[in-house]
Amino acid sequence: MLYLTIDRGKSLPLIRQLYTQLRSKILQGELLAGQKLPSTRKLSEELCISRNVILEAYEQLLAEGYIEGRRGSGYYVAADMYLEQQARQEDLSIFPSGEAESLGSDIIDFRSGVPALEHFPRTVWGKIVQRVCQEAPLSALGYNRPEGRLELRQILSRYLYRTRGVCCEPEQIVMTSGATQALTLIAKVLLKPGSRVLIEDPITHDIQTIFRAAGASLHPVPVDASGLQVDQLPDPAACHPSFVFVTPSHQFPLGGTLPIQRRIQLIQYARAADCYIVEDDYDSEFRYDSPPISSLQGLDDQRVIYVGSFSKILSPGLRLGYLVLPRELVQRYQEAKWFSDLHTPSLDQLALGLFIEEGHLEKYVNRVKKLYKKRRKCLVDALHEAFADRVSIWGASAGLHIVAAFPGIRFTPALLAQIKDCGVRLYPVEDHAIAPGQHEDKVILGYGNLSEAEILAGVAKLKDVIQQN
Repeated sequence: MLYLTIDRGKSLPLIRQLYTQLRSKILQGELLAGQKLPSTRKLSEELCISRNVILEAYEQLLAEGYIEGRRGSGYYVAADMYLEQQARQEDLSIFPSGEAESLGSDIIDFRSGVPALEHFPRTVWGKIVQRVCQEAPLSALGYNRPEGRLELRQILSRYLYRTRGVCCEPEQIVMTSGATQALTLIAKVLLKPGSRVLIEDPITHDIQTIFRAAGASLHPVPVDASGLQVDQLPDPAACHPSFVFVTPSHQFPLGGTLPIQRRIQLIQYARAADCYIVEDDYDSEFRYDSPPISSLQGLDDQRVIYVGSFSKILSPGLRLGYLVLPRELVQRYQEAKWFSDLHTPSLDQLALGLFIEEGHLEKYVNRVKKLYKKRRKCLVDALHEAFADRVSIWGASAGLHIVAAFPGIRFTPALLAQIKDCGVRLYPVEDHAIAPGQHEDKVILGYGNLSEAEILAGVAKLKDVIQQN
């Protein structure tokens, strides 16, 4: 008999309660590979909850690869799911208490990672900022702790657990001025000349620059449509990496989502190598064909350093990011943050805390997800209509960009300049490659901050240039 409990007195949604318990039983081997899960009707009767709740929990497990659906038969536990728990076990009671160059208006810029700036909730944000300025304690106006305001870290820890499956206490969070500072602090604390970093290839060029500036050597690990190829990691005994850097929920730039089997293998690798995993979760809120994928950090909270930011969700102008750290690293990062800039602006933190706590953030995300889904569909449909089988699309299931591959086309500087002269700015994947020559036929197309009319016009102009080459 499958023992599950539902507590309606908890603030954690029923779907998340059920999903978390089932996931834990699968990972700990209580539910074995090939074992059939109870039917939604049977479980609904046993737990006295709606079948829709059970179906959504099953669909979340299905989207993340924990279970498999068999037509006409039901749901079964997938293979290779066991992960020995070395850190604390998941517990439903763990809630804590508590710029680019300026382009002319005639240029259609497909830059990735820029949200729909015209939809930023100015009115709500402005009212909250005004309230904070009038009501904030005097302590917020002085020098504050380097890790950030406790009020925000308490709110953020609850929000991250509820929406991303991140397991942490407020004390494990260090607020930063965006993800760039978070990554810079990681480099400062964990790297020194001669350190080795295992890193996805391709990966954001700026991240490569940050780690190299700290004196580290980068060991590229190839990426496919499902993210990091974990079986290509070097022998941990011979490599001795400081950490493995991954973007598992939405690989940048190719867009793959790391399946649960590879996530488990990656954690086992990090344990064998006695190194950390740095998880950059830069835009996972925007997933269109399934619920958001749970964090890697939730599988091993003492092995994974989790990096998050509000630049892609709300606005890059806010410069608000954070680190979720293993407990043993917290003090070192607090000290590094202090010597970096003392602390992140306190009034901005308090405003963000209220924005999350009062439900404005989730309402905003739900609203703009619909907008981004329409823009994504517009872009993908336009590309297929313009190029038919001459184009293939990577990473369309999530985020604010896709990658378009044009077999036989090399996006050289000369071709990119020609495209820009026609009014379109593109960004080649090759610019982010560590090992060159593998992605010369691919370009990154961001759509978050473009209207459908701009998208259609940009694809039409791109077609005109490609047809000439």
